[in-house]
Amino acid sequence: MFIGHFAVAFAAKRALPTVSLASWFIASELIDFIWPILLLLGIESAVIAPGITAFTPLDFVHYPWSHSLLMCAVWAVAAAALYWTRSRVAAVLLGLVVLSHWFLDLIVHRPDLPLAPGTDMKLGFGLWSSIPGTLAVELALFAVGLGFYLHGTGARDTFGRYGLWTLVVLLLLAYGGAAFGPPPPNVATVAWADIIGGLLLVSLAYWVDAHRTMKG
Repeated sequence: MFIGHFAVAFAAKRALPTVSLASWFIASELIDFIWPILLLLGIESAVIAPGITAFTPLDFVHYPWSHSLLMCAVWAVAAAALYWTRSRVAAVLLGLVVLSHWFLDLIVHRPDLPLAPGTDMKLGFGLWSSIPGTLAVELALFAVGLGFYLHGTGARDTFGRYGLWTLVVLLLLAYGGAAFGPPPPNVATVAWADIIGGLLLVSLAYWVDAHRTMKG
């Protein structure tokens, strides 16, 4: 799942507006920020296998340290701990947003999500076998999450208005490229694209949110 994770971030900002949208973006995508680093370090592995699912050609061969349920819970606790001294409520909600990543991935992945490092049991409901089904679920989630954010915030200035729609368009373009673009040449390209793209999106989310204000 891709933009479905960002839907959670937009909705969480409405639920707890004292936390920056950029922080919610990081929480919702933390697992996918960790994964490309581990991939480049050779700790986890994936291959390009066109046709393995209808939606993505990525075969996630080995990624228990980023994407197992146990380690997602560990990363969630770590994220919450970093925020604990600022606000316990925010810390708990940030941790839940991190953990939500695994359960959203469970919907779309084929059975390749491990429960814990060292275990052979893997889960996945396989929505990626259907491009229309995947698009319907993710776009619906994104529309709802973005709707919460739009109804809860207003632009302070031009950047707050058009910067938000620039962010939305970039997310949709990235999603469209993943769904309909050609297979990437190698997994290193995927990893670097995830890292650079993630930094860009988080930075833009920070600036957009700084130029918007919460409504009464």
